[in-house]
Amino acid sequence: MNAHTLHTPLTDDDVAALRAGDMVLLSGVVYTARDAAHRRLVAALNRGEPSPIPLAGHVVYYVGPAPAPPGRPIGPAGPTTSGRMDPYTVPLLERGVKGFIGKGHRSPEVKAALVRYRAVYLAAVGGAALLLADHIVEARVVAYEELGPEAIRELIVRDFPAIVVNDIYGGDAYEAGQRAFRRRR
Repeated sequence: MNAHTLHTPLTDDDVAALRAGDMVLLSGVVYTARDAAHRRLVAALNRGEPSPIPLAGHVVYYVGPAPAPPGRPIGPAGPTTSGRMDPYTVPLLERGVKGFIGKGHRSPEVKAALVRYRAVYLAAVGGAALLLADHIVEARVVAYEELGPEAIRELIVRDFPAIVVNDIYGGDAYEAGQRAFRRRR
């Protein structure tokens, strides 16, 4: 396992250096989106409308943060299950998104598309929402404000910790971990 410090937007060289199982500390702009925001965003893109956020090179975090307590930019902000966003992932990859952050497995179609479009899927630790929020230094709603916690937010993150689950070479950290566990048993 290697450790990488990355800054958004990500480049092809950035993602080419990553392998499943690597640790990432991510800094820069990350956009949030969950189910409702993905549905609206992809529907707008399919109608030929412009995206309300830049997509090329950017990272989307599957999170619906809690309200910000006084003096904080955001409340607890842990990852949600990524598989629910699988139906919307390929259209975003086609428009240049380079990374997604969430938790849980991705479909075979999404894993193949990550290879094809040279992007990565990163996992953040579920159950650590308050600790992850400590790495978010700014947050503001940029689209679909009426969706509340599911609105698209622009986050400025500093050293946001994540693990590469799926890389551009077809690697899968979850599958590798399961194989290693079975061998040990």
